Amino acid sequence: MAQFLRRCRERTSPGDLGLPTGSRRRTPGLRREEIAVLAGLSPTWYTYLEQGRDIRPSTEVLASLARVLRLSGDERTYLYLLATGSPPSDEKPRSDTSDDAIVRSVVAAMCDNDLPVYGADVHGDVVAWNVAATKWYTDFGALPEPRRNMLLWMLTEPEARERFVNWEDETRDVVGRFRRAAAARAWDSRFEELIALMHEASPEFRDWWSSHYVTRQRTRLREVRVDGELRVTQLTVLNLADSMLSVVVHLPVDGPRPDALIS
Repeated sequence: MAQFLRRCRERTSPGDLGLPTGSRRRTPGLRREEIAVLAGLSPTWYTYLEQGRDIRPSTEVLASLARVLRLSGDERTYLYLLATGSPPSDEKPRSDTSDDAIVRSVVAAMCDNDLPVYGADVHGDVVAWNVAATKWYTDFGALPEPRRNMLLWMLTEPEARERFVNWEDETRDVVGRFRRAAAARAWDSRFEELIALMHEASPEFRDWWSSHYVTRQRTRLREVRVDGELRVTQLTVLNLADSMLSVVVHLPVDGPRPDALIS
């Protein structure tokens, strides 16, 4: 949390908050004292936060810091997860598609063996996949089980850079979701293991991780090279019986509308 707060403070322009932007500033962004005053905190107490002292900010303090630092919704949730282990109480599940459309699209996709479907746990470890997934991505069965992880594969295998048309955007997005998941499970040794592996193996991961980029799961367009370039939407559906697992399906962008599939 200390690193995240420092990063957010350094990127926040004084001018955006109506503060003078003189040439005498020695560091980028806001000063600690300015953050403290704007958030209604003691400068010493806020300094302790950035020093990683063992103090517990209240939800009111977190809300105030999120406001002053102009955090996005994803970043605000990440701050709460770091500080309390839980998302904000006012956070509601969000979806870019109606529930009925999602159900219809999932059913249609499951019937199409030409599109990949795979299951993954909260760490991104791939636990099940169909034949199409091996064609679109890789043969996960050929990988050693500890390395059978979607993000690790994307970061470390040359094959992944060939598959994804927009490799950097796709991989950075997965890193942001991985960070959010890791924040909610600080005690989880599997996250520690994967973070260490990716720090050692990938300079891109080191850069993105140090930037504290964070995002939530969302439906997004994905372009993958499989016998040419094909565009699909990726949709992740949580398995409500076990929130540790999710099923990822791919839907054709130009296929039938979801409301035309099932009456």
